[in-house]
Amino acid sequence: MYINNKLLIGKNNDKEVCLLPSMANRHGLITGASGTGKTITSKVMAESFSDLGVPVFMADVKGDLAGTACIGEMNDNIAKRVDNLKLEGFETKEFPVRFWDIYRENGHPIRFKVSDVGVNILSIMLGLSEAQEGVLNIVFKVAEDEDMDLDNLDDLKSALNYVGENRAKYTIDYGNVTTQSVGVILRSLNVLENQGLGNFFGEPELDLHDFVAVDNNGKGIINILDAVELYKNPDLYSAVMLCLLTKLYDSMNEVGDLDKPKIVFFFDEAYFLFREMPSYRLKQVEKIVRLIRSKGIGLYFISHYTTDIPATILEQLGNRVQHNLRAYTPADQKIAKAAADSFRTNPKFNTYDTILELGTGEAIVSFQNEKGEPEVCERVTILPPQSRIGVIDQITRNKIINNSILAGKYDEDIDDESASEKIKVKNVARDEAKAKELADKEEAKRLKEEEKAKAKEEKEKNKAEREKKNTPQYKLGKKVVNKTTDKILNRILNKVIGKLFK
Repeated sequence: MYINNKLLIGKNNDKEVCLLPSMANRHGLITGASGTGKTITSKVMAESFSDLGVPVFMADVKGDLAGTACIGEMNDNIAKRVDNLKLEGFETKEFPVRFWDIYRENGHPIRFKVSDVGVNILSIMLGLSEAQEGVLNIVFKVAEDEDMDLDNLDDLKSALNYVGENRAKYTIDYGNVTTQSVGVILRSLNVLENQGLGNFFGEPELDLHDFVAVDNNGKGIINILDAVELYKNPDLYSAVMLCLLTKLYDSMNEVGDLDKPKIVFFFDEAYFLFREMPSYRLKQVEKIVRLIRSKGIGLYFISHYTTDIPATILEQLGNRVQHNLRAYTPADQKIAKAAADSFRTNPKFNTYDTILELGTGEAIVSFQNEKGEPEVCERVTILPPQSRIGVIDQITRNKIINNSILAGKYDEDIDDESASEKIKVKNVARDEAKAKELADKEEAKRLKEEEKAKAKEEKEKNKAEREKKNTPQYKLGKKVVNKTTDKILNRILNKVIGKLFK
């Protein structure tokens, strides 16, 4: 609940635990075992941010966040908690929600150009090795240098084939491109398409400023990504979420410290993002987490254990909510001990023991104070959400989608001239050049054969003449001709001389 310019998240008999709006972009962490209340906590926080006028983005991996768009029900459990916490002014209500879906079924479409998604996130999506990622980098660089826009997966596949076929041409300037790596990347792209992720790439691109919006009453829009299907592949889910976070970071300007965040981003099931993440990529995520707060963006990770989050990122998460953990083994106990040690000690209770005995809906909470210091942790009961808990029917969802001011903005694909079209032109030109070269070679070969045939014919003719001259008949005929010619010449000569001396 948003009360007196504070976000009331939990209460106990002695104290209200509130998140200060000016400290909300110091990031946070919500942890606990399955079924202990993490989703409800994130939902209560999202509702409070919305009432504060702060937009929110969150992924709905189970489908039960969709009810935020509908008025809550004051059932016995909700009424009992409201009464026990002595909540004044609590009322059930709905919140402004926009649904999004990369599969284009349960929300507004989300698309980005392949070139804008980038090599790093694509490599995560495709599960590429470092060497294969290097080849993908070369393809992106060649496409950039040759003005071939990589908009969708067809463009990327065309560019991969093009660079692979002409790898000898690019090796010296760009590096080695192996047919094996090209083949692996192409197969991975086909798998990605078969999983329906082809819809994530293309135009019109999502304008991230459509996330940062308020309704006519000044309430922050709660953007909910339908991730039920996407979450079936945790690696793809994490890559899409990281892509959205990265694009959000890139699209916002530096604003410094604000009275309240421009937007708050909840990253559910964060464990899947960091598992087996190579160190060089972890450094990139760490940089985003460190710098994104200066752009007015609050980031809240949701996971099972504190240890799911790398230490370099964990130290930047100033607002903590810890739900119950079960510690049956020494390994479990070590994790619970790490969770307890991450809080500022409260002398009223043992943090470790309390974490193990928390009931559903209870949590150990510590938010930052006005000075940016972590408060002494408190054991509290999390407030009940004011909106509906659970899924909604498709008719209600469609009505919300169709009544949105964004209805139709992203529905139709745009296919401008990009890499695939340009490569087709290049291939046609190449084929025409090859055909002309082949025709020229054939013509040259024909002319050469004609000349050779003429030379052979002339040679055979000369040979025939020589052979003819060597025959007895020819020689006899020649002799007779010569004698006849001599006689004729003598007669002519005698006549001429005779006339001269008359």
